[in-house]
Amino acid sequence: MISAETEPRIADAFTAAGQGQVLRHLASLAPRARAEFLAQLAEVDLPLMARLIAGSGDGKTDLSRLAPAPYAALGSPTADARAHGESLLRAGKVAAFTVAGGQGTRLGWKGPKGTYPATVVTGKPLFRVFAEQIAAAEKRHGCAIPWYIMTSPLNDADTHAFFKDNNWFGRNPADTFLFPQGTMPSITLDGKLMLETPGSLAVNPDGHGGAIRALHHSGALEDMKARGIVHLSYFQVDNPLVRIADPVFLGLHAHSAGSSGEMSSKMVAKRDAAEKVGVFCDIGGKTGVVEYSDMPAELTGATDASGRLRFNAGSIAIHLISVEFLDRLTAGDFALPFHRARKKVPYWCDAQAKTVEPAEPNAIKFEAFVFDALALAAKSLVMETARVEEFAPIKNASGDDSPASSHQIQSNRNGAWLEKFGVRVPRRANGDVDARIEILAETALEADDLADAALPREIGAGAEFVL
Repeated sequence: MISAETEPRIADAFTAAGQGQVLRHLASLAPRARAEFLAQLAEVDLPLMARLIAGSGDGKTDLSRLAPAPYAALGSPTADARAHGESLLRAGKVAAFTVAGGQGTRLGWKGPKGTYPATVVTGKPLFRVFAEQIAAAEKRHGCAIPWYIMTSPLNDADTHAFFKDNNWFGRNPADTFLFPQGTMPSITLDGKLMLETPGSLAVNPDGHGGAIRALHHSGALEDMKARGIVHLSYFQVDNPLVRIADPVFLGLHAHSAGSSGEMSSKMVAKRDAAEKVGVFCDIGGKTGVVEYSDMPAELTGATDASGRLRFNAGSIAIHLISVEFLDRLTAGDFALPFHRARKKVPYWCDAQAKTVEPAEPNAIKFEAFVFDALALAAKSLVMETARVEEFAPIKNASGDDSPASSHQIQSNRNGAWLEKFGVRVPRRANGDVDARIEILAETALEADDLADAALPREIGAGAEFVL
């Protein structure tokens, strides 16, 4: 609780910082609302906000030093890496970490994005897809894989309720650790903090880069260390094809000459220059990701002698991060740089006496990106993977990265797995599988797991098939 002595200090600090406008309804608030508002204000880092508003420390990349990032290409030898990765899994050294702060608003879905039905035939929600994959990996390697899930203040209660309603997907609740990420105040285009209601600031989640601080503040990092976890498999909630416990990736990350074992990443070759994904780059000798919106057009479209994009290493938000690295990063006053973006932010309008939903971008949001931690690793490995195997995100209601496109990629991957063992799978003229095919994690985590499975001789055109 905020004491009577503390309240004037908070008010004076905001006034001195030129942000006294947020206090204009303070006197009219009921005692409890007043206390909650002052507690929120007390959490604001005013010196940091002043730096961000002034434009310093906001994550700008020096684009003059960009070069294509080196990476382990598809087809690289992996036998030793797989063996080492499997040994880490068997020893219980690996945990899963899902960044799940998003809502399904863009999909027309009311609820956390992790509750969205994602699979092509059975419509399993994303959280169940991941839970079943983790369970299959635990069974295969005879280990426990703790699961850490970062929610947001917007969806934390609903996510907890969803897990409880689904009996934690058969998992021990003690092995599933949910916690919310932090927030950052939004500002007007002229640099003023905003109110969402008379008694609350307009804030936004602090981005997936806030995951590192949230792991520390929530106690999740201490929980990992107590369990003997060494590596964290990081992925975002919108990709149902992610391989959560990939032994090859683990082995390369932890045991290869090109990696410090601190932070490693997966990439796919970009579809074309216009694809809206971040790109892995060498930035002054360090691996980093440059957002597509920040890449100069002359670099985005640049090609090599064979006609391939020079900057073709698309980020798919899949990383391995060592617990020791996270512990080192959070030992002091740590924060990744913040990036600014113009967004539509609901705000309190005194004239209308209500919260207004703007039709156009009216504010600046500050978000941290987890890939900025790559620059802090001694060496960072990037591993190429096949898009059809591991990247089918569900972000938009239609078009690219939509449920329809994800379902097609899922069917294409599963069809290719069946074809490897002689099953005839119908395909359209463009090469897409002409059927809806779903393969459960308990059946197979990768294509070779189907070697001894009872498979049909053929899948009919337009059929729905679950294995």
